[in-house]
Amino acid sequence: MANVLVVGGAGYIGSHMMKALVKGGHDATAYDNLSTGHSDAVLYGNLTIGCLSDVSRLKSILIEGQFDAVMHFAANIEVQESVLNPRKYYENNVMNSLRLIHTMMDCAVSRLIFSSTAAIYGEPLRTPIKEDAAISPVNPYGRTKAMIEAALSDYRESYGFASTSLRYFNAAGADLERELGERHHPESHLIPLVIQTALGRRPHIDVYGDDHATPDGTCIRDYVHVSDLCSAHLLALEQLLGGAMGCSYNLGNGCGFSVREVIESVKKISRRNFPVNVVGKREGDPAVLVADASRATRELGWIPRFACIDEIVSSAWNFFSSER
Repeated sequence: MANVLVVGGAGYIGSHMMKALVKGGHDATAYDNLSTGHSDAVLYGNLTIGCLSDVSRLKSILIEGQFDAVMHFAANIEVQESVLNPRKYYENNVMNSLRLIHTMMDCAVSRLIFSSTAAIYGEPLRTPIKEDAAISPVNPYGRTKAMIEAALSDYRESYGFASTSLRYFNAAGADLERELGERHHPESHLIPLVIQTALGRRPHIDVYGDDHATPDGTCIRDYVHVSDLCSAHLLALEQLLGGAMGCSYNLGNGCGFSVREVIESVKKISRRNFPVNVVGKREGDPAVLVADASRATRELGWIPRFACIDEIVSSAWNFFSSER
């Protein structure tokens, strides 16, 4: 059993992680400023409200908590916002992450699991993408994540600071018991946007380009269920607690689904039709992003349970359609 501080534990993935940790027999404390998270999403473990920029508070929490490890989910994640307001992303995703890491080191907490992203690869030369592919992000969001991965690599080598970076592809889905799900404001992820359209909460769903170099002309993405992401974090935690220094892992199913396939899945699961508008391509949108997650399978023993898009969509539909 481990005692884990979950930074950003009131957010989408963080709240699911809190549940997974507690259900797995661990002690978990969420540390969140609630700028995008929700206090009522912390259904398991404890919640402490605070900011990463408040180093004195963070230090006292780390010292008093006697944590074995930290999981870091407290990043801004919107690609378009990062282009419009890069200062916000460098301040939070880079500077606040370094504050967390340095404070951990000062408090002798030397294990970190970092929430990273496939956005660090930019426009890949080939797919599926392996971890040794070129790190070439095309937006500030991806660059901020790549910077912290680089710092963690340096700190691992120079200070013995153990860390694992988990590079998510497209996080999706919801808790199977309908307790937790996505609650972004505003929402920007495809599956909840399509579901909200099916529920009549949006007038239509926009498809950004139908002339990409894919079978149906729409972008293909690798969707990975949030519960599978949590299982990877638990395995990474076990690896670090066993004395490993950590490294980087892709997290994806290794298969992709197009925007149109996601839309058709929602229509099938919901048994509803709704308007679909095709609009112009978004700049920097790769046609295909699919993970090679074989390293995570080989070294962590991670095997995702939810590879079918209908299973992922169904879990999200059950959450959204049961909201009051």
